[in-house]
Amino acid sequence: MSHNYPGPNQPQQPYPGPYTGGPAPYQPPPPPKKGLSNWAIAGITVGGAFAFLILMGALISSGDDSGSTASKPNTVAQAPKDTAKTDTKPADKKEQPAKAKPAPEAPVKVTAKNTTFKPSVLHDGGAYTSIQVTITNNSDETISSNPLNFTITDTDGTKHASELAVDKNQIDTLDIEPGENITGVITGKGDFTAKYVTYTDGWFGEGIRGNVS
Repeated sequence: MSHNYPGPNQPQQPYPGPYTGGPAPYQPPPPPKKGLSNWAIAGITVGGAFAFLILMGALISSGDDSGSTASKPNTVAQAPKDTAKTDTKPADKKEQPAKAKPAPEAPVKVTAKNTTFKPSVLHDGGAYTSIQVTITNNSDETISSNPLNFTITDTDGTKHASELAVDKNQIDTLDIEPGENITGVITGKGDFTAKYVTYTDGWFGEGIRGNVS
């Protein structure tokens, strides 16, 4: 059986082109597109909702931060300028205790102390007790000094009148001007221990005591 193959010198027949007449040759239909499964659709929906929530949360947080920052007062700028001066002020002088005022002096002051009895030329030989007294006039008026202005009270409570001219150092009778003082001796009859003396300016004046030291 022989085959008719073109020889080396024979032209080759061209490859037949597409068929132009008659019905089109059969072509297979394109493969159907695969749709997304229900799980994939659900995952995409959930993921989109979650991303939306994250975005909204970020926007709300940004708005809150900016609002809180704007509403915060500038405490440094608003601080009063004289705060440092107020803190450095010394303690209020009104809180310091006031100095006590000296007590006013008595108009007439009497001091007394024990002294030795020194008999005068008029001494009759009896027992006597002498007290040295000092009168200071702090008043604005003149007062008088006289042995009869004094009495002596002993430790038993007995009052002794002042005896005249028995002690040679007897206090003088004279006027004491404001700011002046006088010192002398008053004497009581008997041997006793004196507790205090009482001075009275005039017959009806108020008595002023002086304890005997």
